[in-house]
Amino acid sequence: MADRNLWPCRKRRVHEIIEVGASDDFISRLYDLINSLAIVVNLTVSVIETFEDLRAQYGPWLVWIEAATVAFFAVDYGLRLWTAQCLHPKLPPAKATLSYVVSFSGVVDLLSFLPYYLPVFFPSGTVAFRMFRVMRIFRLFRINAYYDSLNVITEVITSKRQQLMSSVFIIVILMLASSLCMYSLEHEAQPEIFTNAFSGIWWSMSTLLTVGYGDIYPITPLGKLFGIAIAFLGVGMVAIPTGIISAGFVDQYSRIKRISEYANEADIHFIKVHLSDRDRWAGQTVQELGLPAGIIVAAIQREEHVIVPRGDVELCPGDTLVLGAESMGDDRHIDLKEVVLRRQNPWNGQRIRDLDISRQTIIVMVKRRRRVLIPNGNLVLQEGDRIILYSQSYIRADSTIAV
Repeated sequence: MADRNLWPCRKRRVHEIIEVGASDDFISRLYDLINSLAIVVNLTVSVIETFEDLRAQYGPWLVWIEAATVAFFAVDYGLRLWTAQCLHPKLPPAKATLSYVVSFSGVVDLLSFLPYYLPVFFPSGTVAFRMFRVMRIFRLFRINAYYDSLNVITEVITSKRQQLMSSVFIIVILMLASSLCMYSLEHEAQPEIFTNAFSGIWWSMSTLLTVGYGDIYPITPLGKLFGIAIAFLGVGMVAIPTGIISAGFVDQYSRIKRISEYANEADIHFIKVHLSDRDRWAGQTVQELGLPAGIIVAAIQREEHVIVPRGDVELCPGDTLVLGAESMGDDRHIDLKEVVLRRQNPWNGQRIRDLDISRQTIIVMVKRRRRVLIPNGNLVLQEGDRIILYSQSYIRADSTIAV
């Protein structure tokens, strides 16, 4: 059973390493650094190869560096395929793997290395395969996931996507309308330039977006007046998405500031629980534990690593759980009593159900040597046991514990 539970834990550990690592996970952060460097170095080599003098001077080194980085991309893709079940824990293994393969990240990861090796099997398609190698530039989006400052950009664009789509839609409508109007005004004067309604698309795009190449321009008085009006509209059109993104940045940083300034820190008490092979929690995920609403899994210590307890994290034998619960407050303390059974104590050798104690007395826990025993009615007490109980009555040789 231990070996059966150990293999999924190893797969989950590999998943934790190749994904964005926690700040205290050295191996995962090191892998993130290597992955980022491989992306940057590979793209740098791709740019350097376009310079003939540099390619002639450093050609063998560039080939070796590209081969090494592409091999790293291939290994990374294989590991992500193997751990896809950890990325989508609610899906069956086959569907989890397929979900990663068809995702944007999966397609980019595949095209990052596959076109490099395809000419070996299909030499005639070398030129076409080299075009697909441009897809490696999209691996830069992985660097975006490693830094919180860059993640703010993604969050802002995602939160404002409806407004941005609306502004793009307005720009497209104005572009089509202005091209139709300019065609009507300039077709007779420049039939070889404004040949149809769509021939003014290039002019409207360069004018509305304030690029202004000057290769297509109106020559009639009405066309020039209309061009001036479109140029003024173009300034406003560019300002709309810029203002939306700027407002999104202000909202995002204001929200982060409010959370940091006004969040209340609750007084939480923590305990450690060590899992063994016989514990029911071994092999279950955090969300399957069924803990009460007031108890949280604050951290999971696995050997020398501390794991962030997300809901899909699977517990393994040997893990140490740090459980947290909110303090009851100073006005609601409970005073427990601790009784150590000595040789002359009459409770020695008796079952808990046979003890002559008040009905208002509750035995909470029995500590025997280094073990904690469940105080059921059939438990026989022994000399040296430490009994933690709640009682309002007097008990001889007890000591008070404030909880």
